[in-house]
Amino acid sequence: MPQSLTQPQQNVLLTLAWQSIAHGLKTGKPLGIDNSTYSAELARPCATFVSLEFQQQARGCIGNLEPIRPLVEDVSENAFAAAFCDRHFPSVTDGELDHLVIHLDLLSALEPLEFGTELDLIQQLRPNIDGLLLTDGTHHASFLPSNWHNLQSPLKFLQHLKQKAGLPPTYWSKSIKAARFTSLRLP
Repeated sequence: MPQSLTQPQQNVLLTLAWQSIAHGLKTGKPLGIDNSTYSAELARPCATFVSLEFQQQARGCIGNLEPIRPLVEDVSENAFAAAFCDRHFPSVTDGELDHLVIHLDLLSALEPLEFGTELDLIQQLRPNIDGLLLTDGTHHASFLPSNWHNLQSPLKFLQHLKQKAGLPPTYWSKSIKAARFTSLRLP
């Protein structure tokens, strides 16, 4: 995750996300990116999530927890996917485009957590700082650090994440694995 981006660099990424959605409305494809036209900071690999809101309601959220491609490419691809491929929402329409609020989360590397009990895991969580990836067999889900806004306590954060993974909120198993990450949220 880039430790700091200048305001112009942040604006480039947010504009790029909007342009990719606009391009998707016209062509059905994300905006193609030529990495060589961007600064080294914007062209290096970075994991991102793009979250969309329309009229203060969630409208799509797609991303990667691992850096699989250059930052500008990841933003373009994830913005398109959040607008048109999030199975929880219908595709963004032309009428929504100019009123979308776009949030970008630039993620740190995953940090596996060591714990023996659920209480041990809960005590390691840092509210408003940590995002969390939870896995148990074929069940997996993640929450961005911004999810703390709605789920103020570490217990509720973990319970809702288990539900998102398709597990009961009180579920516990010795095979559960967790990794945390932080994010730089734009804007």
